[in-house]
Amino acid sequence: MPIAIKMPALSPTMEEGTLAKWLVKVGDSVSSGDIMAEIETDKATMEFEAVDEGVIAHIQVEEGTEGVKVGTIIATLAEDGEEVSDVEPAGDGASAPAPAPAEKDEAPAEPAKAEPRESAEPARTPAPAASSGDRVIASPLAKRIAEQKGLDLSAIKGSGPNGRIVKADVEDAKPGAAAPAPAPSAPVPSPTPAPAPTEAQDFGIPHEVEKLSGMRKTIARRLTESKQQVPHIYLTVDIRLDALLKLRSELNAALQPQGVKLSVNDLMIKALGKSLEAVPACNVQFAGDTMLKFKRADVSVAVSIPNGLITPIVTDAGSKAVSKISTEMKDLATRAKDGKLAPEEYQGGTASLSNMGMFGIKQFEAVINPPQGMIMAIGAGDKRPYVVDDSLQIASVMSATGSFDHRAIDGADGAQLMKAFKEMIEAPLGLVA
Repeated sequence: MPIAIKMPALSPTMEEGTLAKWLVKVGDSVSSGDIMAEIETDKATMEFEAVDEGVIAHIQVEEGTEGVKVGTIIATLAEDGEEVSDVEPAGDGASAPAPAPAEKDEAPAEPAKAEPRESAEPARTPAPAASSGDRVIASPLAKRIAEQKGLDLSAIKGSGPNGRIVKADVEDAKPGAAAPAPAPSAPVPSPTPAPAPTEAQDFGIPHEVEKLSGMRKTIARRLTESKQQVPHIYLTVDIRLDALLKLRSELNAALQPQGVKLSVNDLMIKALGKSLEAVPACNVQFAGDTMLKFKRADVSVAVSIPNGLITPIVTDAGSKAVSKISTEMKDLATRAKDGKLAPEEYQGGTASLSNMGMFGIKQFEAVINPPQGMIMAIGAGDKRPYVVDDSLQIASVMSATGSFDHRAIDGADGAQLMKAFKEMIEAPLGLVA
């Protein structure tokens, strides 16, 4: 009996994906565990393994196909002993086509009910002359004259400022003037479609069209939702780095025999993790009429990859040794760039850290990665005039900006987190205690 191979759900939230590449062809034998295809989700390209044994009889979804729904039959497998030529492509069953007739039956029903309402609307329009008059802008004198002459102010075009009806307009008007007709026609042009904000307009400029990857579409959607739905509050502090840089140099010398080399970013991850533990009011997530208060700090770290941005997670960052954080981050970043992260390695996290200091960016305000409650933006450290022990000196200083979801985190709590983060970095021995 032929076996239907369906589009798998490679993560708990996956609803569709792109069948990026087939690694088998019709006639190939496969066994359980063999890699059959590469499937691109919104964040990574993952390998799809065979579960059953047999021979590929049909490939029903070509490679490169986007938006393949989870559960869609993508291929048919012939079991041992079956002739491939005799096997029919597996179908999705009667459940898929069934909704179509239902929609066709229901579709005409709606307009049928709507038509009487539409015909009733015009019948009602002339009746409320008094209420429409209340909305007309007219001078008190013009209203009195109109009342004496029995004029409908809504039928008179005003010549005053902003269309205001004045004395001269009503004195020249005659009772029974049939001018209300334009009033109903005003709403008619309203459906005129305006260009959508995302509609491309090349203005005749030479260009090329590049199709968005699934990841880029997801980034666009999620960050747009974040800025539209999450009220951001931004708090910035300047942090002296000299002590941290000195400690990093000493730790790297001690860790060299183990092949571990700490980056400044590794120490920032540790500092954010410990700061979230110290200020638990910021280690939260807004959830409608409830709040999630996390008992450990899982820090998502922004990593730039060819198709966009991904945020692998350092779990329990506040409790891990910095050497462990460094080793994990190197592995996560490498596999992120290869598209080999498992969903649980980039989905979740209680807060995020984005470091653009290596690009020379001094300060920026990061967009919160929903549904998290905050993100820390790290700028470049450089030599600046800085007051140290009441005297002006040259110090290595960086700016850090926290973006907070103001629905869940008050400004005072955000300020406490920024203060804790600054203190952790300026007195960094606590990071290795």
